[in-house]
Amino acid sequence: MTDSWLEIACEVPAEHADVVAEFLTDLSGNGVCVDNRCVDAFSTSEIPDSVRVVIKAYLSAESDPAPQMHKLETFMSELSRRHSDASFGSPVLSAVSAEDWSSSWKVHFKPLRVGKRLLIVPTWETAAELPGDLVIRIDPGMAFGTGGHETTRLCLEMLEAVMDTEPLLTVPSLLDLGTGSGILAMAASMLGAGRILALDIDPDAILVARENLAMNQLSDQVECGTTPLEGLTEKFDIILANILAEELVRLAPHLTERLQPGGILILSGILAEKEPLVRQGFVPQPLKYIQTASAGEWVAMLYRSED
Repeated sequence: MTDSWLEIACEVPAEHADVVAEFLTDLSGNGVCVDNRCVDAFSTSEIPDSVRVVIKAYLSAESDPAPQMHKLETFMSELSRRHSDASFGSPVLSAVSAEDWSSSWKVHFKPLRVGKRLLIVPTWETAAELPGDLVIRIDPGMAFGTGGHETTRLCLEMLEAVMDTEPLLTVPSLLDLGTGSGILAMAASMLGAGRILALDIDPDAILVARENLAMNQLSDQVECGTTPLEGLTEKFDIILANILAEELVRLAPHLTERLQPGGILILSGILAEKEPLVRQGFVPQPLKYIQTASAGEWVAMLYRSED
């Protein structure tokens, strides 16, 4: 695991945060974090909007940041040109240790209720549990997935709704593509899924996911790995794919091939403005579009495989 990182910080108006965050995610190949937001709340509905936010992304200190910084500065310049009434700060590059990165935001990560029964609790916090709560204890470390971001929350809510409609004796198999912290795979197990495979292209994320699975006594219920989707031959009853919109479109035929007849596909990580791109990208596939759910600037989409 890399011990030191280069932090890129971009101060932007809140209404442009999602666009910048998506660009930085694609640029760095890692998740991003957002500062200047008060998230000391028990429900996402209690989180107030901010006028300005700071989006942070991270590059390995072993790599030359010049090419990425040039791309970012060009992107920010074009964004500023298209939105001349908004003020965008210049990107700031600084060194940060892995320990600083993975722990400095913890003060803002509080217990969070998602859906009807899911209660997400960071390892350093306590929360009052209600009867029937499914408690996920988590330390996301440097992997994406706390449940607070709209993309993860939409997946969790959609997954819970799907599992609630399954026949009582059905134990569906599930693939979690882009597992990050492992939060979706853990929720799936607690909601009643059987065989669960959690994949991520980032080996560091898999290490974090395995630690979280062990913490929740779910190591035996979830298999983790870095196998690419294209390398799988197994079929699943449910597939969760919380990744970038363009990557979802590229993987559309492979996702479809891995679904059992009548299986469910949940897509997330999609900016609302890119929903048409994803919808169009999945038109050639033998899938039935069911619905779109939205939260903030993000959407998740539900498909069912043809029998």
